[in-house]
Amino acid sequence: MEAALKLDLPPLKLGPITVDTPVILAPMAGITNRAFRRLCREYGGGLYVSEMVTSRALVERSPESLRIISHDDDERVRSVQLYGVDPVTVGAAVRILVEEDHADHIDLNFGCPVPKVTRKGGGAALPWKLDLFTGIVQTAVREAARGGIPLTIKMRKGIDEDHLTFREAGKIARDSGVAAVALHGRTASQFYSGKADWNAIAELREALPDIPVLGNGDIWSAEDAVRMVQQTGVDGVVIGRGCQGRPWLFGDLGYAFEGRTERYRPGLGQVAETVYRHAELLVETFDSEMMGLRDIRKHMAWYFKGYVVGGDLRAKLAAVPTLEVLRGLLDELDMDSPYPGVDAEGPRGRAGSPKKTSLPEHWLEGRVLNAVQQADIAAAELDVSGG
Repeated sequence: MEAALKLDLPPLKLGPITVDTPVILAPMAGITNRAFRRLCREYGGGLYVSEMVTSRALVERSPESLRIISHDDDERVRSVQLYGVDPVTVGAAVRILVEEDHADHIDLNFGCPVPKVTRKGGGAALPWKLDLFTGIVQTAVREAARGGIPLTIKMRKGIDEDHLTFREAGKIARDSGVAAVALHGRTASQFYSGKADWNAIAELREALPDIPVLGNGDIWSAEDAVRMVQQTGVDGVVIGRGCQGRPWLFGDLGYAFEGRTERYRPGLGQVAETVYRHAELLVETFDSEMMGLRDIRKHMAWYFKGYVVGGDLRAKLAAVPTLEVLRGLLDELDMDSPYPGVDAEGPRGRAGSPKKTSLPEHWLEGRVLNAVQQADIAAAELDVSGG
């Protein structure tokens, strides 16, 4: 497949930051650590966001939160995504990132659909409460501005089709001074099922002509990204599950946005070498062979999707204990096996199924926090992850 035309997209401007290729790696828990970000950067340009870190964990300086916000010395733009539900705690976390020089760009998560987050009023449930959303965004923007750091937000359409929030939230964020808004075209109740609503993304792009709007959802290929830009007019795209097991997708995106027809189509031997390199980088990231190899296991099915790999070998790869064993298993593959085409492409990762979103009691009865909700909201400051 070839991109229909050369996209005349200017570089993405986020305050003082210029992203030449307007492609953003979405924060994904357990995926977008330093190792995976390096792999992606080696294939193409863009903005590569770390795993989400909770504001409370960062303020309390938990070892895991400090690992999450660590970056390679040569990461040109150090990008961190924060989650939080309390303006004071979020503000304190942003202040740490700014004053201690941990980040060049900060993103706020308002898109997580995970029940343990939404049932406390966090993630995709939070923009329903306009006062809380406004307080968090305004506080975070103010603290980030002290260091000249651009702050962006990533959100969903809303809780469900009857309780959409993206229109008001986008305008509040714009008026609060955010550098850009990213919209995942699904509601929280959809989780990752069904189709992303690109029409909602186009609507938000039209409603916010004075700041960059980024589109997210159902971008599985460079051609999908081109189509989203053409259909919605967004200033850039956000890539999530589409790059799982395919760090070379960022190379494809760079080619497509330049109007070129080249694409990365790795044979099995190239995939094997990428898997081994990923594992080595994970060992370095965690400073532990055991933890690094434990982490690479979940990537195996994504990397080898569509390729001819026997079931017994797949099972062994999914339980690989050491780099030495991994090298031996990879050497059993048919290194001359070519790219399998469409079988290696398309959706990947767990989509989940539509379900009623878990919410705090009486959450939907008003757009402003009541006294009980105000008192309870800090309980949502959990050490959780989502996207």
